[in-house]
Amino acid sequence: MLRVALYSAVLIAGIVVSQLTDLSDIRGALTTITLACLAYIMIEVGLEFTLNKRRLGDYGWDYLVAATAATFPWILCALYFVWLLDASWKEALLVGRFAAPTSAGVLFAMLAAAGLGTTWLFRKTRILAIFDDLDTVLLLVPLQIMFVGFKPELAFVVLIIFALLFVGFRWLRVLRWPTSRVWLLSYGVAVVASCAMLEHTTNVHLEVLLPAFVLGCMLYNPHDPNVTAEHAHEHTHLEPESGTAQLIDQTVKFAFMFLVGCSLPQIELGSMSVATAAGHVVALTVLSNIGKCFPMFCYRAEAPLRHRIATGIAMFPRGEVGAGVLLVAIGYGITGLPVTIGALSLALNLLLTGPFIAIVIWLLGKEEEPVNTAARVTAVRRA
Repeated sequence: MLRVALYSAVLIAGIVVSQLTDLSDIRGALTTITLACLAYIMIEVGLEFTLNKRRLGDYGWDYLVAATAATFPWILCALYFVWLLDASWKEALLVGRFAAPTSAGVLFAMLAAAGLGTTWLFRKTRILAIFDDLDTVLLLVPLQIMFVGFKPELAFVVLIIFALLFVGFRWLRVLRWPTSRVWLLSYGVAVVASCAMLEHTTNVHLEVLLPAFVLGCMLYNPHDPNVTAEHAHEHTHLEPESGTAQLIDQTVKFAFMFLVGCSLPQIELGSMSVATAAGHVVALTVLSNIGKCFPMFCYRAEAPLRHRIATGIAMFPRGEVGAGVLLVAIGYGITGLPVTIGALSLALNLLLTGPFIAIVIWLLGKEEEPVNTAARVTAVRRA
């Protein structure tokens, strides 16, 4: 719970700095560092991704549920921006996408810390959260086309995306490269450099989100969650880590949230009062979370209603990928109330992650399968 509160505090601190300090002279360097941190996070998400190739048909319904759970909050928030904040449709559709992705990293850590690492809910939200992150990344391409029009360069981007997806599927978990935190950060820097070189040589702009995710999928994960007998308590790719490794990991993630806050343009409320703006933030947060409730209407043959409701609520937390979408929107020159309200809603949603997980635990009660004490201690230590 403390970590989530700190994420929100760091994001808000970055927003404060962006309002009190002129960062224009170092904006390029800050953007590069931010993208490197984002690539590191997406490599981690890819490393967490699991796929049983012998049961591919089982994932079709999961992807549909995840895509729907991502689409509903996106559309609801976009409509809110258009109808109540006078945003254009293009701006609303891009900025509204921040509400789509569940924060996989935060969610996994919180559920494991609560002793839910071997439950049906954890296994289901693991795949749903990563699928809706992937859906968000893929949808950025047509949104880019909507902003800049269809160009030959974007057709090349589409080809690259399909090639990356094929490579990630075909060579899933084959790269036995080091996966320490320092190495993951190095890979993130390499991904950013490669995307920058691609843009410099071909004028093709490729967001770092998908290449980083695919690289994470290709890296060998020694803790295959499909082998639950061996790894019943596992939800990350490493054994309990040293203090140094944890320090590097948290430094990168705190830096990312802070730098995203620093990327926010000057807040311009115009004639709107602070109280009215706060009301918009709360309303947008509620609206986006209502849109994430779709999973509660699914999986009736797999889980009782309370567990399905808990699954929907477990999808509420937002985090790094949502912040990355706001960063993309800012990169297209979008400013004003939609970006401001969206960033503050993201911060509020992070602050509420603890209460969300508490509600999930209450809904599950004693009906879920038990978790052994040793697994619970290990999970809490990691989170």
